[in-house]
Amino acid sequence: MPLSANNPDRKSWLHVDKNSDFPIQNIPFGVFLTRDDIITIGTRIGDTAIDLGALHQLGYFEGIPLTEDIFLQDTLNDFIADGRKTWRLVRNRIAEIFDSENSALKNNKKHKEIVLFRLDEIEMQLPVHIGDYTDFYSSKEHATNVGTMFRDPDNALLPNWLHIPVGYHGRSSSIIPSGIPVHRPQGQTLPGEAEEPIFGPSKLVDFELEMAFITTDANDLGESIPIEEAEEYIFGLVLFNDWSARDIQKWEYVPLGPFLAKNFASSISPWIVTLDALEPYRVEGPKPVKPQLKYLQYKGKKSFDINLEVSIQPQGAKETIVSKSNFKYMYWNMAQQLAHHTVNGCPVNSGDMMGSGTISGPTPDSYGSMLELSWKGEKPLKMKDGSERKFINDHDTVIMRGFCEKEGTRIGFGEVSTKLLPVFNPKKSK
Repeated sequence: MPLSANNPDRKSWLHVDKNSDFPIQNIPFGVFLTRDDIITIGTRIGDTAIDLGALHQLGYFEGIPLTEDIFLQDTLNDFIADGRKTWRLVRNRIAEIFDSENSALKNNKKHKEIVLFRLDEIEMQLPVHIGDYTDFYSSKEHATNVGTMFRDPDNALLPNWLHIPVGYHGRSSSIIPSGIPVHRPQGQTLPGEAEEPIFGPSKLVDFELEMAFITTDANDLGESIPIEEAEEYIFGLVLFNDWSARDIQKWEYVPLGPFLAKNFASSISPWIVTLDALEPYRVEGPKPVKPQLKYLQYKGKKSFDINLEVSIQPQGAKETIVSKSNFKYMYWNMAQQLAHHTVNGCPVNSGDMMGSGTISGPTPDSYGSMLELSWKGEKPLKMKDGSERKFINDHDTVIMRGFCEKEGTRIGFGEVSTKLLPVFNPKKSK
């Protein structure tokens, strides 16, 4: 099926700023609360939010096999479960409806009043019900940096790292959309040369620059997904800040990996950008250092050229960009991650989320965490207001942005912005 929505020459009759992340070639999907307190599934072009539930009820998706309530739900799970053919039909139709040459909706004032919203008239929600969440550890630069800090620099990567996409199962209940603040977590740490742990607030709260992909229903129990089919089951991607408490993590992660250090919160951008929209931005990924087993071998371009940046904004001050990286640096790509995830017969469902792991590039300014950027706190970063950061302070806001750009067309993700609040105080919350 042709990807007519990706036509770089297409213009919209809706206003779109030149540097917008959301031109008519993007057409992401999300869930929002309208000015009338109605929750709906929608998309976005420029700074206009579009109610797909209303658009469907008004007959604009005629001819596409959709259930009447497919866009009248509070998550995208059922729509995603319909599969890639449906996603493409809907996305292509939306592009047609809002094409500058199509006057059907453009000239229907009554319908436009029902369908279109300003961004300040809506409240973005979590776009999917995330049944399961897996976090990978797929940046060679990040794994090497962490291994260098805490182990022998000559053996920074563990023996399995170049053979499998290492991952662990995270906690889906604490995944939140952009704009929801996070409280500083508490837990056990082992300070300095102490022999016994203490309990208290984490002193080393960190961000992790990641991206995450959302899957559709993919396989039954016992069935694996071949790597050449893996992308058929990936709906799209979001920006992902996988918050981390480094001091809690250091004490707890042996032998079974992070637990309380990672499950207190993870933040995502609210608009899911489809894999179809990212098609023009495919690039070659890093070459394998060691031969990979057959089920992980692939052909073609499976990486994507997505520019990423992280800013820290102290309360009442301007933000400071602390990292600029790129999704293309990932050693293990999404197809490999999904193939490995299911090679043992693990079923994957609609709305499941897979985090990339921290995305670090080859240079110090492209590292994807404060642990690396400040090198365990030994090299504090200076903010625009003159203050310094080793890790994230209370009342700091961490902002992540991402976009692709090629031949004048830009496809972006918007941002995921999260403020870190002090430890939760039940007395103050009453």
